[in-house]
Amino acid sequence: MIIDKIENANIYKNFGERITIAFDYIKSTDLKNLQQGKYEIEGKNIFAMISEYQTKPESEGKLEAHKKYIDVQYVISGEERMGYAPLGIQTISEPYKEENDIIFYKGEKPFTKVEEGMFAIFFPTDVHMPGISTGKVSKVKKLVIKVRAD
Repeated sequence: MIIDKIENANIYKNFGERITIAFDYIKSTDLKNLQQGKYEIEGKNIFAMISEYQTKPESEGKLEAHKKYIDVQYVISGEERMGYAPLGIQTISEPYKEENDIIFYKGEKPFTKVEEGMFAIFFPTDVHMPGISTGKVSKVKKLVIKVRAD
């Protein structure tokens, strides 16, 4: 897991060509005016999803992980807390759904505040819980770029 400001994205270009393409998309796209939905970047290898939502209390969140994709989550506007832990000691709460590449867990996780202009990268070895309020409900617009991990 990595959390940083988008102006530091160049530090992570050695993480591979697909991660570089994801950061180039963030920097070159008018994200504030992009509508909610799914956007193809490089077929099934890299695609983007824009969503807008209200943050929720931790009790309503779900701890999730992915097997096939890395998540690059970029906060376009608003703020939220994201929970994170290394995958390992959690308990599966919902089985893996291959069509959505998602599995849900229960377990402990610390939280980090992520604000406008910041990103988080979650690898298949991470569990994460995004969209959690910072103490007050916030409207968030977020870009999630799914980067195929193989």
